[in-house]
Amino acid sequence: MDKKRQRYFIRLFVLIIMSGAIVFTLYSSFTKEKREVIQVGDTAPDFELVDMNGEAHKLSEYRGQGVFLNFWGTWCKPCEREFPIMEKYYQGYKNEGVQVLAVNIAEPDYTVNKYIEQKGLTFPVLIDRYRSVMGAYNIKPLPTTILINSEGKIEKIITGEMTDESILSYMKQIMPK
Repeated sequence: MDKKRQRYFIRLFVLIIMSGAIVFTLYSSFTKEKREVIQVGDTAPDFELVDMNGEAHKLSEYRGQGVFLNFWGTWCKPCEREFPIMEKYYQGYKNEGVQVLAVNIAEPDYTVNKYIEQKGLTFPVLIDRYRSVMGAYNIKPLPTTILINSEGKIEKIITGEMTDESILSYMKQIMPK
């Protein structure tokens, strides 16, 4: 191969790499803005997910109630420690207008069903199969809990493990007045 042809291919290769870098940078900046939209005071993005009994749950159908929206995984140890506490307070506050929706991040039905049975959970457990709700809420670490008031506004975003006292306080915070 002669020198001119070799230089041509090197320049072409560099041009392709630079074009890819520009496209990646543009894509990252556009999607970054989309992911950072959710914050306290915003209306919670509506979604519809199916629970482990095949029943659809649409967030907007809970308007008028407080929603304790918890994102979790079966492998998550802090999630495992939170669930008995969430279940205890759910039993005490569900008739007061506080609902718990536990959104599992794309795990198999069998794994989630077995986990629910072992833990004796009675609140709706939904599966975010395509991680679309996780993306809409910009969920990074698990567990993450979003407190949604009766008007559908985000009251608080909690990342990491919650204590018994904090879960009780948060449920009281979103209880309809």
